[in-house]
Amino acid sequence: MRTFVVTGPGESGVQHLPEPVAGPGQVVVEIARVGVCGTDLEFFGGEMAYLHSGHATYPMRLGHEWCGTVVHAAADVDHAWLGRRVTGDTMLGCGACARCLAGRQHVCEQRYELGIRGGFAGALAERMAIPASSLHTLPDTVDDMAGALVEPGGNALRAVWASGVQPGERLLILGPGTIGLLAGLLARALGAQVHLAGRSERSREFAAGLGFAVSTVDGLPEVPWDGVIDATNAPGMPALAVELVEPGRNVAYIGLSTTPSLVDSRDLLLKDVTAAGILSGSPGLAGTIEQYATGAVDPSPLVAATVGLAEVSEVLAGRRPDGAGDGPKFHVDPRR
Repeated sequence: MRTFVVTGPGESGVQHLPEPVAGPGQVVVEIARVGVCGTDLEFFGGEMAYLHSGHATYPMRLGHEWCGTVVHAAADVDHAWLGRRVTGDTMLGCGACARCLAGRQHVCEQRYELGIRGGFAGALAERMAIPASSLHTLPDTVDDMAGALVEPGGNALRAVWASGVQPGERLLILGPGTIGLLAGLLARALGAQVHLAGRSERSREFAAGLGFAVSTVDGLPEVPWDGVIDATNAPGMPALAVELVEPGRNVAYIGLSTTPSLVDSRDLLLKDVTAAGILSGSPGLAGTIEQYATGAVDPSPLVAATVGLAEVSEVLAGRRPDGAGDGPKFHVDPRR
């Protein structure tokens, strides 16, 4: 089958590799759509921390935002999965440790991360083997585009939950990229007043086109922020989030800087602020599917273009395909 493989920093291409086989507890999924994530860009560029900690090595097959159809199942898997449209969790825990047994497999010390950690091959291929226990069924009202946006949506939804905002309250989101925009869409659907702040004029204009109030960080309105989400990769933003949030409220960190981001614990303590870090979308996947399925949130405007496997290298190198829209997200259809 055709796969997309990164062999080193800035080195990648389409390879023909053996068809996957469903091992015990696994299914094989025919991939319909895959999202290209900022994490993928870091692997392509060689900056991703897992490359330096030993949790990931080249060559590797990326792709952790995906959807597709189950075409094979191991003998020990319920064959009702066959023919079902699905997406799945990125975090594949060992299934036996205390964290996994408590439903926190996304922080299992021995976990694989699909297309990211431990060498578990990702979805940038025509087909992929994956544990059936990680699957989520997609209803007919969630098309392939939205299906491949469930994983980032799960991260965004968890950030919204962690911000603690209630209907009618003000939520400030730093960073109008894919996760920031999804958090804005989900928070707005839940009744919050959302404001997005970003550096790029292009990203601010796109967010404004989705109906959000926008500004630069320097141009923020002087109002109380009942919750703040940092969805940037800027090392100074975590401390600013604490500075801006109302005393006694919450900040959520979903962005990740490539350099240390310092937060003074005295600022947290003296403002009685709760800070939450969001590693994965795992606990938010089902809720995101529900929001998409009911039409409460339509994530499709975020996708600028869908390309084939042969064009992924160009996207990872930062080049926008001809005819691409203004959205921040690119999708891949491995069948092309």
